[in-house]
Amino acid sequence: MKALENKIDFVVLVSVAHANPNGDPLNGNRPRTTYTGNGEISDVCIKRKLRNRLQDLGEGIFVQSDERSDDGFTSLSQRASQTITAFTSKEDYAAQACKKWFDVRAFGQVFAYKKGKDKDGVSVGVRGPVSLHQALSVSPVDINSMQITKSVNSEPTEDGKKSSDTMGAKHMVEFGLYKIKGAINVQLAEKTGFTEEDADQIKECLRTLFINDSSSARPDGSMEVIRLYWWKHNNKIGQYSSAKVHNSIQIAPKDGVAYPKSPEDYNIQLLPLEGLEPEIIDGI
Repeated sequence: MKALENKIDFVVLVSVAHANPNGDPLNGNRPRTTYTGNGEISDVCIKRKLRNRLQDLGEGIFVQSDERSDDGFTSLSQRASQTITAFTSKEDYAAQACKKWFDVRAFGQVFAYKKGKDKDGVSVGVRGPVSLHQALSVSPVDINSMQITKSVNSEPTEDGKKSSDTMGAKHMVEFGLYKIKGAINVQLAEKTGFTEEDADQIKECLRTLFINDSSSARPDGSMEVIRLYWWKHNNKIGQYSSAKVHNSIQIAPKDGVAYPKSPEDYNIQLLPLEGLEPEIIDGI
């Protein structure tokens, strides 16, 4: 395994059509938007999808969703205490956690668990090298709400009759082109043991971000990775700031397009950065 030696920046362009990319539980599960009406996907949501893809690729994951648990543990505390059973210091604990779980050495993790009858308490923090912004849509998005009725008899009543129908609602973004921005820091990678091979796994997961991610709110085909831009600098700190690299992707609706309905309705321009060329990869 080769240690990461070069800073990496990346941008992912994602299209959303008739789907709810990230519901807001404090707003009736409507798609997240900013005050300006632009669509938003939280960094936590993106990391969840990356963890799921990494798990699909056979990597060890600490923060597993309940339905994807592959080790039988039902809580993070149980997974931590029964996997790392002996350690000599906080540094040793962090090193074992980074070696065992990909998401810990990539995104970091706070291990803070109380002392129990059969275990010692743990309070260890790990900072990961992979950082992600929340994704924002290029243009404001329109949200369509649909009233639905659940008419199946899920629970019998006391008198044996069919339970009453219930009303609900589904919300979806009509169309949005979202931009995910991120970077991989070499200094933090050296501390967690994040390698070149790990960076390649992150790149592959970004390219295939929505594989095995379909649901009622996001049916297959409604979310697509359009393109991945991957810049590998020639040194540890980077030839340019991450902000300058991310902003080298300029996106604007084409002339005469008031309401973009597809990625083809946008002009996507890559501004040149002397000495730094991105790898451009089509998504799936």
